Amino acid sequence: MKFSPLRGLVHLSAWFLIAWLVWDYFSGNLTVNPIQAATQRVGRIAIAFLVLSLAVTPLNTLFGFRRALTVRRTLGLYTFLFAVIHFTIFVGVDYRFDIPTLVDETATKPYIIAGLSTLLILLPLAITSFRWWMKRLGKGWMRLHRLVYLAGILAVVHYAWAVKGNIANLQGDIVRPLFYGILVAVLLLARLPVVRRTASNLRHKVLPIPRSQRARN
Repeated sequence: MKFSPLRGLVHLSAWFLIAWLVWDYFSGNLTVNPIQAATQRVGRIAIAFLVLSLAVTPLNTLFGFRRALTVRRTLGLYTFLFAVIHFTIFVGVDYRFDIPTLVDETATKPYIIAGLSTLLILLPLAITSFRWWMKRLGKGWMRLHRLVYLAGILAVVHYAWAVKGNIANLQGDIVRPLFYGILVAVLLLARLPVVRRTASNLRHKVLPIPRSQRARN
């Protein structure tokens, strides 16, 4: 994988956020409930990286920002990493791997099911994100990786339920979940063929055609 400044920025951002979390934990800056604060912060980071990974294709198809494609896999893998850290803190640190209690909790806390479902979707996407799998799965690879949008929807639902918000009724702590929900909806709409064609036509009218492309034509 060739180095690019954009990919380097993604790596630096991800590891800076991890280092910042570790620093805040050991320096006592994670409120009076550090485990809950760490769980929530990592969860927000995971959703942010997930939305960024969803934005890669629209940035290319709608605005011609091809360099975004170079960080799609990197963003996706960091999304999975932060989701795993989020899950591990919740299950391992908060609940101390008390599975029977967690199973009982799902009856009153459905956000656990939504979060686990998101992680289970991200798992095969992370495993098959490498070129070897792309060649092996062929067209099936694209169909599989379209599940990332389902993961995005479930992540927003998980977030809204976890903070006791109700997006449908606009009640509770819904500002951030609603913001991410709108972003995911917009990115889903951006994949519609009519939207992509319209944006492409507008881009070609506004921006000059590159010299290399004119030569080929």
